[in-house]
Amino acid sequence: MRDARQHMKPDAVTIGGNAADPSRHAGAVGEGGTASGPADRAALRATTGPANGATSGSGTSAASDAGLIVGADGRARPRWAATDPLLREYYDTEWGMPVRDEHGLFERLSLEAFQSGLSWVTVLRKRPAFRAAFADFDPEMVAEFGEVDVERLLADASIIRNRMKIEATLQNARATLALRGEGGLAELIWSFQPSDTPKPARMSEVPSTSPESVALAKTLRAKGFRFVGPVTAFALMEAVGIVDTHLLGSHRRGSSGVWTAEGSQDTGRLAVTEC
Repeated sequence: MRDARQHMKPDAVTIGGNAADPSRHAGAVGEGGTASGPADRAALRATTGPANGATSGSGTSAASDAGLIVGADGRARPRWAATDPLLREYYDTEWGMPVRDEHGLFERLSLEAFQSGLSWVTVLRKRPAFRAAFADFDPEMVAEFGEVDVERLLADASIIRNRMKIEATLQNARATLALRGEGGLAELIWSFQPSDTPKPARMSEVPSTSPESVALAKTLRAKGFRFVGPVTAFALMEAVGIVDTHLLGSHRRGSSGVWTAEGSQDTGRLAVTEC
């Protein structure tokens, strides 16, 4: 991640050269309209630090190439989450934790769409402004937005001003409401949870799509959603705990209550975080 690497400081020990990064799926324009794909994600990996073997600190451990940095608190995190305080907090407390409510999933789906072509930290820093501009991502309120609101949003320098993404968010709010008669957005999205999850030791082992994300994107588009291609759908699944792509050895691996560190469903814990 470009933004994270700009904040790298020599106060942590690197134990590898790759990292799982929620900005990997960024595309040139976006998905659902013009879909970005695995090639975009691979290109981003190759130019944003984790995949180029850059290290910091005193050296590389015997667990080499795990792509993790051990911070002053003794916790191992991927490079993108190791130094920037905002990204570290997001990684430690939010990314990969289960979100099972309509409001939380609509917000995350919207923000994933706005991220397309950009770094995640850009969206994260603007998240308070997005929430203010989009009525806290209340789908009932956003569904009522009209052309006056579109023009208002396009004039709001505190958010990402992209007409296609703004109009997609309004359409997705309406599609979210329409799903209520079929079980709802949360039920639909979580129905694509796989039976097991990836077990990546390094960034090159983290997929950008899955059969489930391809199927989820297809279903969402059929239900009227926009900017929801397979790569964005997979990024959403990562963010809300449907899959666990935390690198093996990360302090967050297997911590969501949905998956064990070994990659199987965690049937022994029923912890659910609704955001």
